[in-house]
Amino acid sequence: MNVDGVFAGGGVKAFAFIGALQVMEESGYTFSRLAGTSAGAIFASLIRAGYTSEELLTMLDDLDIKKFKDAGMSIVLFPFAKWLRLYYRLGMYSGVKLEQWLSQALKEKGISTFADLPVDSLKIIASDISRGRLIVLPDDLPDYGINPQSFSIAHAVRMSCSVPYFFEPVKLYNRKKGGERSYVVDGGILSNFPLWVFSGERDGTLRRPVLGFQLKPELDEIPPNEIKNAIDLYQSLFVTMRQAHDLRYISKKHAKNIVFIPVDNVTSTDFNLDQEQKKVLIELGRQETARFLHSWSY
Repeated sequence: MNVDGVFAGGGVKAFAFIGALQVMEESGYTFSRLAGTSAGAIFASLIRAGYTSEELLTMLDDLDIKKFKDAGMSIVLFPFAKWLRLYYRLGMYSGVKLEQWLSQALKEKGISTFADLPVDSLKIIASDISRGRLIVLPDDLPDYGINPQSFSIAHAVRMSCSVPYFFEPVKLYNRKKGGERSYVVDGGILSNFPLWVFSGERDGTLRRPVLGFQLKPELDEIPPNEIKNAIDLYQSLFVTMRQAHDLRYISKKHAKNIVFIPVDNVTSTDFNLDQEQKKVLIELGRQETARFLHSWSY
């Protein structure tokens, strides 16, 4: 059965998506269109390029994700230098290593730009904080005077993964406005779970079922933010900003079409994840997806 899939952001927690994909394949489901934010964008692009769950398991199991923390030697030798880098470069790590790795992985499947995929089959969510708007790649690239077909998928995904302060923002230049520069960051700032992206069919009906994969508990199981001090307040503001739009959408509509994978013992930027932790995440993804499909009906 063909379905469309939407993968939420969640950093290294997204290893759980491998287990989810395993169960989807075993149950006879294939994805026609895919969308994702941040780590979800990585998985969406790799699956759309043709990677199977077993290929992803092999590739990601061997991957040393710490290499994505591509700091210069000065940061290694002088820890204070990372704060200088953060101030001047707006992020502790460049994100270049992540883009290079993904670019090579896609090329091994003959994929480089959006022209190499069927039209409208992949949607990547990012945030243009210079213009104060959410952008869908490649759809919104013509607004910047950029040909969407010639745009690098790996570069689009890097934009979606640029967690503020952790990775440097990606610069996008508007050719319609004399090269005006925009800073583009993690799509999760504005929509971490873009289940809405396939809802706007012209005739008002969906082409096929849309399944979402969310790295959080079910809606009524999400605990409230505990606020005791100014730091808690800031964190709660940030979490609310990331979740409010998506939670309002899925609470009113498609909650019955979402696989909720409650990952609560791993942080998104825990790049020191060991093999055992990866296995636990993959198994959790398997269990929750199997449980969902057992009772799911479209």
